[in-house]
Amino acid sequence: MIEILSPPELLRARATGALVAEILQTLKQRAVVGTNLLDVDRWAKTMIVDAGAVSSYVDYEPSFGRGPFGHYICTSVNDAVLHGMPFDYRLADGDLVSLDLAVSLGGVVADSAISFVVGPTQDAADLAMIDATERALAAGIAAARPGARVGDLSHAIGTVLSAAGYPINTDFGGHGVGSTMHQDPHVVNVGRPGRGYTLRPGLLLALEPWVMADTAELVTDDDGWTLRSATGCRTAHTEHTIAVTAEGAEILTLPRG
Repeated sequence: MIEILSPPELLRARATGALVAEILQTLKQRAVVGTNLLDVDRWAKTMIVDAGAVSSYVDYEPSFGRGPFGHYICTSVNDAVLHGMPFDYRLADGDLVSLDLAVSLGGVVADSAISFVVGPTQDAADLAMIDATERALAAGIAAARPGARVGDLSHAIGTVLSAAGYPINTDFGGHGVGSTMHQDPHVVNVGRPGRGYTLRPGLLLALEPWVMADTAELVTDDDGWTLRSATGCRTAHTEHTIAVTAEGAEILTLPRG
C-alpha cells in the first residue's frame, strides 16, 4: 500500500514528526552512563502517552519478529543495529547506542532513529560510522523530489556508504509511512538510479541508512527481535521521516533548533 497525504494530513504529519524528534532528543540527553534501557523505554512510554499519541511498536507483530514487540522504543547497543528490544542493561562509557522510535498522532505515523556514543570515551571509528549514516541520509533526502525514482534515493544513500567503506545489507531499509508504520515503497540502502516508484507530492518516506563496521550479515537474538552484526562489530543507524513536496523534501523529524 502507498498512501498520498492530503494537505490536512500533512499538517498532522508535521505534528507527529515534531513529537518524535522531541522525544528522541530528550532520551538522548537522559541516556548517560548508568542509564538502564528499561528506563529509556519507560520514559518513551510516558512521553508518548502524555502527548496523546500511540506507539507503533507495542502491538507490532510482523513476520520477521517473534510475537508483539511489547516495548515503546528500539534500543540497539554496540553490535545491535536494528529492532533492539529494551532489556535490563545499564549503559557503559563508550557504548554506541541507536534509538529508533515510531508513533502515531492524529492518525499519521512518523519514524526516526539516532545514533550516539555514551560518556566521555568517544571512539573515532564509531563517530565516523555515525557520520557516514548521517551523510548518506542527507544525500538520500537531497535526491527526494517529485518525479524522482526510489532508485535515485537508494543510489544516493549507497554511494555515500560504499565510499566510506561499509558493507551494505539490503534485507532492511527505508519505507513508506502514513496511517501505518511500514508501507510501500521499500527504499533499500543501495540501488540503481532511474528505477522504481516515482515520487509524488504528499508521499511520506522514512529513509534509514544503517551499517555494520565490517559485515553485511545479521544474526537474531534469542528475543526474536534484536538484530546484531554477525561478527560482533559495531553498528550505526540514522533515520528521518520526510514528506515529498512540490519544492522537494521536507524533513518532518528534524529536531527544533
